[in-house]
Amino acid sequence: MLFRSPAPRLESLLVRPVPVVVNPGSRRGSAAWPAVREVLDGAGVESTLVDPHDDLRGTLARLMESRPPLLLAGGGDGTIGCAAAAVAGTSTVLGVVPLGTANDFARTLEIDPDPATAVRQLLEGRVVDVDLGRAGDAAFLNVASLGFSVAVTQRLTARAKRRLGPLAYPWAAALAYGRHAAFDAVLHFPDGDHDDLDLRGLLQIAVGNGVHYGGGNTVSPTASVDDHLLDVYAIERGRLRDHLSIAQLLRDGSLVDHERVHHVVTRRVEVRTGTPMPVNLDGEIAARTPLLFGVERNAVRVVVPAHSRAATFEGASGPDQG
Repeated sequence: MLFRSPAPRLESLLVRPVPVVVNPGSRRGSAAWPAVREVLDGAGVESTLVDPHDDLRGTLARLMESRPPLLLAGGGDGTIGCAAAAVAGTSTVLGVVPLGTANDFARTLEIDPDPATAVRQLLEGRVVDVDLGRAGDAAFLNVASLGFSVAVTQRLTARAKRRLGPLAYPWAAALAYGRHAAFDAVLHFPDGDHDDLDLRGLLQIAVGNGVHYGGGNTVSPTASVDDHLLDVYAIERGRLRDHLSIAQLLRDGSLVDHERVHHVVTRRVEVRTGTPMPVNLDGEIAARTPLLFGVERNAVRVVVPAHSRAATFEGASGPDQG
């Protein structure tokens, strides 16, 4: 019989100053820190604000040398993804403070979008573990994608995010749509759970580890951040009316049932394209095809509000070997 260790109690994570890493480049950035600190001080939690100085990954790596029991990360999905990769496979628990434009991982965990409220929820919450997507040596929490989504990301300037908030996503999509060229790809499944898919004339391929992406869109109706599976879908280029009908299905994920969408659920998939293509990982263009995607099961311990239905604590972590 497998005996799982109990989830760590939050009280045990507050035994020393809690490092708080805030990305000043995120939409709300360090402007939200005073309200966050007021909540922490009011709860008697000693905290230390850490400035990444334009080196977020390096800062996180240095912090993790001392294995803090709890690490709070404030920023958008790119920042939270970096923090998740840094704590993956360790006993450090991640606390998410949503300060970005989309905040899709926070949405998946059912964390309130208001930073101060989010911290209050976390201080009264519980610890769960979630999966981490892997794209080669890189990591992602929500969705990795290529094609149209990369063109949208390239038009999502920091200025547009600050001025338009979540509306920056449809604005960027409208700019990118007319100039995006169709592409071909082969999806290869190394575990043999599916036959290879040779796909022509595509608009986009997405590989989902989490539930939400793109400012509240849903990967699929059954997507979960702790099911140890990837939801993979490919959208054919098609006609404008096809894309408009698909766009109406993005919010609840039912686009996976559209006739111009190919959808599979798997543990590993390799995406091959005729020429190398850039890949978007949680809003950051950080890899290129050909690329092998997989799942690191229960890799990240994270605090969720007491009411969250997002995940449970299973207490085992590691890459999924099938």
